[in-house]
Amino acid sequence: MTSRSLLSRRQFASTLAGAGFGLGLRPGVGEASLPPGAPADAIQLNSNENPYGPSPRALDALARAQTGAARYPDAAERQLYEALAAMHGVAPEQVVLGCGSGEILQMADMAFLRPGRTLVACEPTFEAVLGYARVTGAEAIKLPLTADSRHDLPRMLAACNERTGLVYVCNPNNPTGTLVTRDELAFFLERVPRTAVVLVDEAYHHFVDDQAYASAFEWLPRLPNLLVVRTFSKVYGLAGLRLGYAVGSRETIQAVRAHAAFDNANAGVLAAALASVSDSDHVARQRALNREARAWVCRELDKDGRRYIPSHANFLMIEAGRDVGPLIEAFGQRRILVGRRFPSMPGWLRVSIGTQDEMRTFVDALRAILAAA
Repeated sequence: MTSRSLLSRRQFASTLAGAGFGLGLRPGVGEASLPPGAPADAIQLNSNENPYGPSPRALDALARAQTGAARYPDAAERQLYEALAAMHGVAPEQVVLGCGSGEILQMADMAFLRPGRTLVACEPTFEAVLGYARVTGAEAIKLPLTADSRHDLPRMLAACNERTGLVYVCNPNNPTGTLVTRDELAFFLERVPRTAVVLVDEAYHHFVDDQAYASAFEWLPRLPNLLVVRTFSKVYGLAGLRLGYAVGSRETIQAVRAHAAFDNANAGVLAAALASVSDSDHVARQRALNREARAWVCRELDKDGRRYIPSHANFLMIEAGRDVGPLIEAFGQRRILVGRRFPSMPGWLRVSIGTQDEMRTFVDALRAILAAA
């Protein structure tokens, strides 16, 4: 197998530019790219990035990759396919890369949706898959979350029929940080029509500690209509370098890969990703740092009697008691960037978990802004 047989990536389209996706390189990789008008010293708690950046191994690999900048990185691409396949116990042909996991969602929409087909998803969730459904001409069936802000899998299952092309489950869910449990996922996956592809987005998988959770990889060997998506943008700290991947059956991955551009993987991110997957200590450290900072914020919110949604990810949804639009602007005036407004939850503010110092600054600002409003 050559890397020429494994088509790589097209850049994620600008259709969703207004959604506020983070595009900046993290500290240690290069200059941060801030939204227009944002001060250079702003605290960035708006895009669920890793505030600590990549592992030292990844940074070293990235630096060494510069020597091959004049050559196409075919060998590096092949190595990463093989490493990801070995990590998940599949063949390399069952893996596809994307320019961030967002492009994987785009390719899945293009592969499995068309006029007359439906996408089933809950709302709010990560918007990319819903945005590209419109491009394909498919109908997006958006169902509300449960009362405890989780995916309503029974309602999603009831909405599936012979017209369903794609079912989207973000687990943990962005922006609520809530889980679908192992038992819930098992019941759901085993009953979705086999003619529909179930895409389980596990961008925040590495931050979960709850024993009730299970990765959808457990069901891959027996469900050919399952597609599991991961990213290097979160726990691995490579958001600015853009790399995601999906794993599924050979047939499903072949259908997805047909909508990828040819041979556009860059040498730097391939080298950094390969080093990242071999650094299990980095993942454990990032999980611990995130857990400690998130727990501290929750304790402070408890002191204030402020309601929030318990999160299993590297962000938190906090009830503001009013439309968060003006609050987002108020944080910006204090050089703090927080998450965007979600139309279906206009009174809830999403904040990414930064360093301990950044979260202290955020909590102080939250108290001051809400007191003055």
